[in-house]
Amino acid sequence: MSPARDIPLRSLRLLRPADTLQDRLYILRRRWRTLLRLSLGTALAYFIATHVLDHEQAFFAPIACIIVLISGAGLRGRTSYELVAGVSLGVLVGELLILGIGRGTWQMALIVTLTVVAGTLVGLKGLALTQAATSSVLLAAVIPLAGSGNPAVTRFLDALVGGAMGLAMVLLIPRNPIRDIDREVQGFLRRLAGILSRTAQALRTVDAALADVALAEARSMQPQVESMTSTAANVSEIARMSPMRWKQREHVQTYVATVRDLDNAIRDARVLARKTSALLRRGEIVPPDMDLAIDALARAIGIFADDLSEHDDFDHARQELIEAARMASAALPDAMTMNSASIAAQVRSLAADLLYASGYSRDEIDDRLEFD
Repeated sequence: MSPARDIPLRSLRLLRPADTLQDRLYILRRRWRTLLRLSLGTALAYFIATHVLDHEQAFFAPIACIIVLISGAGLRGRTSYELVAGVSLGVLVGELLILGIGRGTWQMALIVTLTVVAGTLVGLKGLALTQAATSSVLLAAVIPLAGSGNPAVTRFLDALVGGAMGLAMVLLIPRNPIRDIDREVQGFLRRLAGILSRTAQALRTVDAALADVALAEARSMQPQVESMTSTAANVSEIARMSPMRWKQREHVQTYVATVRDLDNAIRDARVLARKTSALLRRGEIVPPDMDLAIDALARAIGIFADDLSEHDDFDHARQELIEAARMASAALPDAMTMNSASIAAQVRSLAADLLYASGYSRDEIDDRLEFD
């Protein structure tokens, strides 16, 4: 009997799909801008190439537009420009080579190789270089109509028109930069507050294992920091380049300035959790009310998140951050250890990071966190 027949039938279950129809509909609703860009961009690119430039077989115009809109989604401005250049270069080099050596199997191999060489020499890399090679392959496989003009020129212009139209759609129908960066930052701040709450609970229950869980969580957040940093760079360019989002530039820059300090904050949270674990594992005396100071810091982060999202002043958040640092300083016993002193110092450092993110200068922070 085969191993499969040994398994009781009742134990066999169909795997659930990774996402449901409702999930896909939600994703589709969020992509309305992409759908609008694609429909308008491809139609306008094809119209300009066909009716304004009077090109036959102007399929490269909408194709280049799609490449920029899909492959370049979320990319920074310079990369998007390189993507347009990559597509156009692939078209130009491919067609010039085809004019000299014709089409065929070995010609395809040579065209792709030389296109990549030319792209590398002019500084293209990554996605832009890939699109240059892809464009040259498509050119080698599609034979232009007789009498349609010089294909090297017409298709190169079509690619430029399509690429430029793709960039225009990104600028004229931009994503909401505030929504994008707020989603990233709010998720980060929630996790940071959760780590601090878990660390405070570890002190309260004298549970070193719980502190280790908080430390592991803090260490796992580095990819989120990198994603948040990338999003900050993207939305900053959108707010600067798109006329539709110029009114949001000040708010976006507040977020962008905050991201750097949040990176410092999670580093401090890692040290805080590590020192808490060390203190508990060594059986040192837990400073009284230190857990309350860390809990107060977690609450202050929630207030900071609300102020940031609402583009409000940070007065309430600043007061709470200063109070959390004061509580940590007051909680230190006379006979402190290296670990207990480090815990208080990290609470102060975390408060300072967020105070700096709120707009305080270093001198203002030092003045307000100087306790007797």
